[in-house]
Amino acid sequence: MAGFAVGPALQTQIDMLTENQKRQLDEDGYLPLPGLMSVDMLDSLRRRVDALFAVEGEAAGSEFKTEPGARRLANLVNKGHIFQEVMLTAAVLEAMGHVLGPRFKLSSFNARDASPQGEVPQPLHADSAAIADEQGYWVCNSVWMLDDFTPENGATRVVPGSHRWRRLPPTEMYDTYPGERLLTGPAGTVVIMNSHLWHGGTANRTAAPRRALHVYFTRWDKPQQQYQKQLLSAQVQAALSPAARAILALDDPMNDGLSLAGSGVSGFMK
Repeated sequence: MAGFAVGPALQTQIDMLTENQKRQLDEDGYLPLPGLMSVDMLDSLRRRVDALFAVEGEAAGSEFKTEPGARRLANLVNKGHIFQEVMLTAAVLEAMGHVLGPRFKLSSFNARDASPQGEVPQPLHADSAAIADEQGYWVCNSVWMLDDFTPENGATRVVPGSHRWRRLPPTEMYDTYPGERLLTGPAGTVVIMNSHLWHGGTANRTAAPRRALHVYFTRWDKPQQQYQKQLLSAQVQAALSPAARAILALDDPMNDGLSLAGSGVSGFMK
């Protein structure tokens, strides 16, 4: 059977979301989980992300796409065991299963830093230009706030409920959309976001970075945005746990065919 499915060992750690939280995710298309990162994990993630930006320099994010007005990192499962821990966070996997159904896989794992004193926001978009199909939703993201998200520093704007409209926003939609909200919150928060939701990063008008991880999942029958088997080193693949291999779809021939032919799609980046 293709795709990751929650097994008995992980099942004992989940069922963390309340019915009210599930309802908010269904109706609004997003769900903040304040404090999901421990202080130690937040510190470790910040230090690792900063180290990778320093080492990779101008090449940062080149495994996927670059973005004006932001620094990016890609292929993070390959760049530190702590990112594998993030990928297998039980509460996030529970939320992914709620949106995507019981069989899903990691699509990509990136970091994004909205550049200080930036002037280039993102247009409203749906990730992977995805529209829900006859089976339902097939993309869902988790946004890990490594810094506070504020109205001034590039917080993500969303249009609540737009994931249920089954259409994409107009192209180059930089203007404020009626009813849109800013996703603000303290560092350590993780926001689950149905990626069919219309959303976009705003400009960081402060002098400080605004860093986040984007741990992005897709339904089992769709291509990965970044084909993990092709990106991960042999050494990393050999050391992965069975659960990590499953969520990365490393032993899934169907995913090989899908992702070889269809990976690389962004909601707005060329």
